[in-house]
Order: sequence, then C-alpha cells, then structure tokens
Amino acid sequence: MATFLYRLGRWSFLRRRLVTLLWVALLAAVGVLAAKAPAAPDDGFAMPGTEAQKAFDLMDERFPGATSDGASARLVFVAPSGQKITATENQQTVEKTVAELAHGEQVVSAASPFKAGAVSQDGTTAYATVSYSAKAGKVSEGATDALKQSAQHARDAGLTVDIGGTALMETGEAGGSAEAIGMAISAVVLVITFGSLLAAGLPLLTAVIGVGLGIALITALGSTLGLSTTTSTLAMMLGLAVGIDYAVFIVSRYRAELLDGHEPKEAAGRAVGTAGSAVVFAGLTVIIALAGLSVVGIPILAKMGMAAAGTVVIAVLVALTLVPALLGFLGRRVLPRKARKGGHAATGGERPNGGTRWARFVLRRPVAVLVLGVVGLGVLALPALDLRLGLPGDEAKPTSTTQRRAYDHLSEGFGPGFNGPLTVLVDAKGTADPKAAAKQVGDAVKGLPGVVTVMPAVFNQAGDTALVTAVPATGPSDAATTDLVHAIRDKAPGLKSATGATVLVSGPTAMNIDVSQKLNDALVPYLAVVVGLAVLLLLVVFRSILVPLKAALGFLLSVVAALGVVVAVFQWGWLANLIGVEQTGPVMSMMPIFMIGVVFGLAMDYEVFLVTRIREAYVHGEEPGEAVVTGFRHNARVVTAAALIMISVFAGFIGMAEPMIKMMGLGLAAAVALDAFVVRMAIVPAVLALLGRRAWWLPAKLERVLPDVDVEGARLQTAAPLPAPADGPDADPARHSVGV
Repeated sequence: MATFLYRLGRWSFLRRRLVTLLWVALLAAVGVLAAKAPAAPDDGFAMPGTEAQKAFDLMDERFPGATSDGASARLVFVAPSGQKITATENQQTVEKTVAELAHGEQVVSAASPFKAGAVSQDGTTAYATVSYSAKAGKVSEGATDALKQSAQHARDAGLTVDIGGTALMETGEAGGSAEAIGMAISAVVLVITFGSLLAAGLPLLTAVIGVGLGIALITALGSTLGLSTTTSTLAMMLGLAVGIDYAVFIVSRYRAELLDGHEPKEAAGRAVGTAGSAVVFAGLTVIIALAGLSVVGIPILAKMGMAAAGTVVIAVLVALTLVPALLGFLGRRVLPRKARKGGHAATGGERPNGGTRWARFVLRRPVAVLVLGVVGLGVLALPALDLRLGLPGDEAKPTSTTQRRAYDHLSEGFGPGFNGPLTVLVDAKGTADPKAAAKQVGDAVKGLPGVVTVMPAVFNQAGDTALVTAVPATGPSDAATTDLVHAIRDKAPGLKSATGATVLVSGPTAMNIDVSQKLNDALVPYLAVVVGLAVLLLLVVFRSILVPLKAALGFLLSVVAALGVVVAVFQWGWLANLIGVEQTGPVMSMMPIFMIGVVFGLAMDYEVFLVTRIREAYVHGEEPGEAVVTGFRHNARVVTAAALIMISVFAGFIGMAEPMIKMMGLGLAAAVALDAFVVRMAIVPAVLALLGRRAWWLPAKLERVLPDVDVEGARLQTAAPLPAPADGPDADPARHSVGV
C-alpha cells in the first residue's frame, strides 16, 4: 500500500493542475446537480418495532386527517394575580385569541379551553390546543408569526401567555456560528503549530472542499435515496473534523520529509506513502463506526451514519490527491521562513522537542503514568454508573424560553404529569361492544397507582378504535412515569382476554421511553460490531495482538469517563450553573451511541497516526523505547494540534441555548480531550514502554495469514526515487522556484 500511495502522491504533486482542476470540476458538477435536485423528503422520526410506533401507525390509519406526528401548540393563559381566568374580561380575551388562530395558516383546529374543560381547578390557568397540518419543525414562518402575534395580543390585554408544544420547534441546519468559530480556532491552532500561514490554510481549504462536495452529494441524492436535510448534520461535523485532521497529518509529514533533505516531489510521495497509509486505515475505522449505526435500528440514524461515512471517504480521497497537488503549488513555502533559508540542512525534526521530553518522562515512569491515567479515568467514569437515559423536553430548556415557561405554568396549574400525558389506544375492531371495551380499559388504567385522571375515550368515525388519555402524577422524564407505562403494558394481555381489544400505549412520552429503551438495547451490539471490526483492522495495520486491544480498551475508558462527566453535570448538577444548565434530568438517549460513533473515529485517527510512526521507527531498527520517543518527536505536536482543534469545535456548542446541543458539545469535547491527552499521549506510551518488544508480537500462523500492507513504508526506504517527468507545465516546482 505504501508504494502505491507513494506513486499516487508523486503523481498528484507533479500533475497538480490536472488534479486540482478535476476536483474543482467535480465540485461544480455536483453543486449544479444539488441545485437542480428535487426537495429532500421529510423523514420524520420513526421508531420501527416499538409499541408506540405501532400505535402511531394505527392512529394514522383509523383517524384519517389527524396525523399523529402533526405539529401542535399549547397556548397557556394565566390570569393576573388575584384574578381568575374565568372572569368575564379574561375569558373574552382568551376566546378572541383562540378564534383569531382558528382560521390561520396551516391550522387544522383550535380548541377553546372553556369548551374543552382545559381550565385548572383553582381557575387561574387555562390552555388552548392548536393543531397544524404540518409536521413538527415544518410549520411555516407565517403560521408561527401568527401564533406569536396572537399570544402578544392576549399579553397586551393583561394576561400572562406562553407557548408550548412542537409548533415552534426549529430544525437545526448545517453551518452557522459554531462551525465558523470552530474554523477560526482551527486556523489559530494550525498557524501556531506550523508557523506558516500557507501550511495552516491548506488543511482548512481542503476540508471545506471535501465537506462541500459531501453535502452537495447528499443534497443531489436526497430524493433518490431518501436523505433528508437533517442527514447532513453529522456529515458536516465529521467531514470537517477528519478533513482537517487528515490534511494536517500529510502536510506535517511532507514538512518533515523536506527537513530531512528530500526534494519536494519526493517529500510529497513519501508523505502520502507513509502518513497517507495511516489516513487510509484511520478513515476505515471511522467508516466502520459510522456504518455501524445501521445496527441500532433507527432509520434516521442509519442514514446519518451512511451519509457521514460517504463524506469521510471523500475526505480520505481529498487528503491523498488534492493535498499533495496543492503542495505542488506551494513547494517549500509550507516551511517557516527560517527553515526555508536553512535549506536542506535544516533537520529540525531531529532536535528534541516537547514530544521528545514527554515521551522520555513517560518511559522513565511508565507504571506511575499508567496507574494515574487509568485511576483518573475510572474516577471520572463513576457517575456513569447512575446513567439514566431519556429524551429531555421543554422542562430542560432555559427559563428564558416561552416553551419552558409554558411547561412550568401547566405543571403548577394541572400537575407535573399533565406535560406528559399517555395515549392509550384501544383497538376494539371485531369486538361485540367497543364502547364497553374502551370503558373497561379506562377503568383499569385509572386504578393503577400513579394515575391522576383518565379522560373519556375518543372514538374514530368507524367507532371501532378509541383513544384514552391518562395523566400521570409525575413528569414525563421521571422514572415513575416509565414504570407506569410498563405497568399499563403489563395489563394489556389481561385486558385483551377480558374485552377482546388490543391495548397499545403511545404518545410522545411513551415514544421517548421506547426510544431510550431501544437505544439502550442496541448499545452492546453496536459496541461489539464497531470495536470488533476495528480491532481486526488494526490487527492488519499494526501486525500485533496487544496494540489493537490496548487501543480499544483505551477508547472505552475515555468514552465511559466522558459519559461520567455528562452525568455529573446534566444529571447530578455539578458545575451546571457554570455552563448554563438550568434544569437537571436524564441524559439524552442518543448520547452514548452518538459519542461512541463520533469519538471512536477520532480516537482511532490519533491512535493510527501516532502508533504507526512508532512502529515505523521500530521496524526500521530502533529499540522499542527509542521508537516511542521518535514517534512522539515527529507526531505528538500534530496530534495535539488536531485534538485541540476538535475540542475547540465541540466546546463551542456548550454555549448554545438548546440543552441537547449543549450536552453533545460537552460530551464530545470531554471525550476527545480525555482520549487524546490521557489515553493516546499518556497511557499508550506507558503501555508500550512496559510491553517492550512484546507489544509487536504476532503469532507465526497469524502472521502468515494477515496481508502485509506496509503501512510504515519500509519498502520506500530501500526503493530508489522514481524519475521525474520532463520539464513542462506540471514539472517539479523545486526546479524553478518555491512555488508556481
């Protein structure tokens, strides 16, 4: 592989105009296709195989025109202090507001609280439910503006009005301030790392090109493959991350080869042949982690994973071809000015640096570093034992939002369970008396502990299916509500025997519980698939049994420790005020799997790039300890820069108001920081120091079976440089100038 990539790197360097033109043409062509492509579908959030989803599907079938996933808004009206909402003037204001909304854009119905019985017992609070024909996140700007204006009119009349529900839900879009801040921080880190504006700008440019091509491709194929706009979110995040990382790895190796005295074309070939081999295998581990999201069983996660995996493939191809092509234009200008003036004699790569000093420190105290690192991660991981998964709703939003205030008003006026009612679907088709069956189900549910009230059954037009709404005594994210859902479902078989009707529990609260359970059940199979395949891949890369196992175990340590940090902050409330967490609660259900998928890929990037350089030195004859020092001398600075870039990008999301985004930002930033600086930079060299030559042991039988991919570029050390082509428009820039 190293020989093939060496030839590819040299060819791209020498044919830089052609390679650059091909990438620009491809980007333009796909951009045109994306602009002309039909609108992407709205894939919603389906959860096949769960009871809540079965009930939603049956609702759509038996209650036509009332879509189960349609957006809704709850206008919560609170009377001024000392007054009742039922007072004549206040009631007239509420009725006028609801009537104003009833004929609005996309509105299906608007129910008056005084006709629907939606007034609190103390008479101070009432709510009106407004149903929309559009799905959550898809309500038009005109409809949401009308909703806000109606609420403001009621406020002007003296009432306190806030809006809950899903009508004001906004769909996140790729791009924005977080990405811009991340790119700015990346630029600063790269300038400090490389000491050259050109060297710092090249990874950013190629990463943007790769991400642009990936997002355009997702848009162009959206209608054909069923990829919605949300599918590109993960592709955008990871495309930038690995795109910068991979380009940094190759540019760094190119600079090192120049400093070792090689001509630019030879340096480009060797950089792609060695660092490029690490990029290929690091990219494969990321692709495995992303494609593995398909085993979870959630369609939108599977699509996001596959789309992001495609973007990573593009990032790898860009790194192997476009990066050396652009290096062909820059020549020696990627070096700092002082190194360029020193010419080929400037072998600064051999001088001791921070990486050298740190590696020698670890080699002198491997046991202490290993124990400290493992114990430290273990302590951070302890809160993860109390991990409670859920899908936080309006209760987790800041009190400055109208959704959170509406949630609090409803909890105060009607009880905490009112914000998470359970919808019990009674499928009485084929029974002798559907009404009697629905009443019996309602009575059975009402008799369960933890149920405050059960509303009368609502039948469909055919009269064979009923919806029974049960209000729990506890909030939607409380463990007691989850127990209540399971209790109702445990009664379902007995109720079917007694009435002949099928009973299904659904609604947003039940769906959130089912989502959490399904994700929790998928965690172990996902880990087994992803880590298992990655270990096999790393077995081929490192030709060692112990190094891949060490890499996987180190990753698991860092992820569990990061989950412990998330639990401590968002569930226990430690330092919550410091980052603006106003309400503690369960950890987002998708967080563990999402962290595993994203962080595993980045962690293996650092592992492959750092340890392949160590193995390269070992294969070329250095002692195990000196090989560790050599690997750190050349690559510790680059891995540190790459990790700092990713930490800065993810940490930027901590400042967002949305609790889920804030949680993702903290979790990912903590995971990358712990994995890069504790596992890869401390535990890895300590383990390699303790194992010595045994780290690279491979059974003879297995050695004969495994393919020799030559990631270290051993064959490049003995092979004679390829002849350069004749002078021409794409000839080596070193023959003419430092650039073109």
